[in-house]
Amino acid sequence: MNKHHYIKWGLFSFYFLSIPLIAVPYTSPIPAEQAVSIDDREQQRQKERERILQQQNRPDIDTRLSHSDIELPDYPINEKPCFWINTFTLEGEASRDFQWTLKAVDDAKDHCLGGQGVLLVVNKIQNEILSKGYVTTRVMVQEQDLTQGHLTLTLQPGRIHEIRFDDNVSWRARLWNVIPTSSGNILNLRDIEQGLENFKRVPNVTANIQIVPGKEDATSDLVVSWQEQRPIRLSLGLDDSGSKSTGRYLGSATLAIDAPFSQNDLFYANVGKDYFDNGPFGNRSYTFNYFIPVGNWGFAANYNHYTYHQNIPNANEILRYSGESDNTQFTVSRLLFRNQFHKTTLNMRVYRKHSTNAVNGIDIDQQHRRTAGWEIGFNQRSYFGNATLDANLNWRRGTGAFGALRAPEEDTHSGSARTGLFLGDIGFNQPFALGEQPWRWNTSLRGQWSQHALTPQDRMAIGGRYTVRGFDGEQMLSGEKAILLRNDIAWNVFSKGQELYLGLDYGRVEGQSTRYLVGHQLAGTALGLRGALWSQVSYDVFAGIPLYKPEGFHTSGATAGFSLNIEI
Repeated sequence: MNKHHYIKWGLFSFYFLSIPLIAVPYTSPIPAEQAVSIDDREQQRQKERERILQQQNRPDIDTRLSHSDIELPDYPINEKPCFWINTFTLEGEASRDFQWTLKAVDDAKDHCLGGQGVLLVVNKIQNEILSKGYVTTRVMVQEQDLTQGHLTLTLQPGRIHEIRFDDNVSWRARLWNVIPTSSGNILNLRDIEQGLENFKRVPNVTANIQIVPGKEDATSDLVVSWQEQRPIRLSLGLDDSGSKSTGRYLGSATLAIDAPFSQNDLFYANVGKDYFDNGPFGNRSYTFNYFIPVGNWGFAANYNHYTYHQNIPNANEILRYSGESDNTQFTVSRLLFRNQFHKTTLNMRVYRKHSTNAVNGIDIDQQHRRTAGWEIGFNQRSYFGNATLDANLNWRRGTGAFGALRAPEEDTHSGSARTGLFLGDIGFNQPFALGEQPWRWNTSLRGQWSQHALTPQDRMAIGGRYTVRGFDGEQMLSGEKAILLRNDIAWNVFSKGQELYLGLDYGRVEGQSTRYLVGHQLAGTALGLRGALWSQVSYDVFAGIPLYKPEGFHTSGATAGFSLNIEI
């Protein structure tokens, strides 16, 4: 390499040191500013693609088993004979764990109870037990003297005698890590629901659990029927979610292996690259993901590698600018609570990210990043009739673990990767009928908040198909504090599985880095059609326009896009 080349590369590196790594008002950028801006956008795009990829390949299965409550009348009036009952006692095996049920009959103390009144007391307590999922536990009344104003109820817990498969099951079926209960425990419907979710999370598996009488009194067997289809699936995808700088059209191939170790686990590998563009640019990515359940626990690992390159004009020559990143994360989840209408899960995650950039194959040390940290949060799913609410709230903290380096922005106090960050989202889905046609309203609110300056990779960006629709994504707004509201109203066209939808989105960013932006908020809309054909082809086509953008924010007056996926 000659001396002249070293001087040019040194001057180019000086640009990277001297400019702030934040979005700036759009002007005709110098090469260094253009490269940094492209790198920030590519990192944000890849982060959104990874989020969508995990959603598509990790089925979110939810199982709710219903039970029949005992229909309860009012307390009978003027029963003869009747007794005033002042105290109620629940006794019997495991009765200490069911004392909470007695609150259901506090109102019985206001009534003189005869035979029908006592039966109503028993049924009220029985309904309380059923509502908590103990569908084989019973309450009984033994013969006793009620003249003393005391009623003793006897609990007979319904226990599990055996958990087993039925006779027609493949050798690949496994029980040990699916149902979070065991023989001898009191049978609870919630444990069966969790077990069914662990089975059915594997897409090719069909499973059912029957409760049948056990060999001993007051016991039941859980008999599992389990069938699987083809355990290997290959899907090919094509969309135009890329950028002009590194390739607009992106192709992908995903190989999914259901239960690769025959442990009700999941694995998928995804590779992607740009297609059809013949320019001096390109991008490639590959992802590996693995998940295994263990009762109420879930363990997941994800690795993603992404590279891109493009040519940037500089004085009398063309510079080849490239970027490379690796992201690794491990996640542990634990079901904390579930009943017929609500489910709460704790999530814990550690991560490590590494990225480099180069000009003409020479690494830019000032853009070498290695960050790490942890994240903890909660997921809440609730049902209100036929409506569903999903909410997530997480706290993320960057650390110096796994050989993490100080971020380049820390030298200029313009950002840090070792600070705290709140992230959250909430989604609400409401099906409804209009003119005897099925419709659906979906709204989601996503955001993050940090009082400290963040690195560009940790900021939240808006503008594009995954955030505020109607924008082409070539320019974005990002900040430490951000909020994104997306609304869809969709019609399942004549119940044929094709959904016509109208989207309306709004996003706003704030924070220390946003003072250099041309504005803080975007609004856009999109009209599209999505659905599935022949059960193997899924698609989404849309067109959108910006509704509001700040002056100086450059984007197309209208944008259109598509995605196509074929499962082989």
